[in-house]
Amino acid sequence: MTKDTLFAKIVRREIPADIVYQDDLVTAFRDIHPQAPVHVLIVPNAVIPTAADVEAEHEAALGRMFSVARKVAEQEGLEQGYRLIVNCKDHGHQEVYHLHMHLLGGRALGPMLDHSYERG
Repeated sequence: MTKDTLFAKIVRREIPADIVYQDDLVTAFRDIHPQAPVHVLIVPNAVIPTAADVEAEHEAALGRMFSVARKVAEQEGLEQGYRLIVNCKDHGHQEVYHLHMHLLGGRALGPMLDHSYERG
């Protein structure tokens, strides 16, 4: 897997994106195919391909991703709540192999999964 991802190019501002937050550890920008009224991606500036590739050295960036999610949610007026999603590899439907967190909100999102198997 390459270290030069689409998201790395956004972090370096080599391609345009609607960046809502950036610091030395993470960058947050609006998804170009939003699945909710608010859909922001939060990425570590360093390329970590998947959640399965996280090491202890990444903990500061991962913690920052959560604090930035809170900050962006406040900026976006998501007082009623929001969802954070991290997909991992093919079965998790990860499309870009640069670890990223989806921040979704702006409406009631419904259940994450069908829990009908629990009622069986």
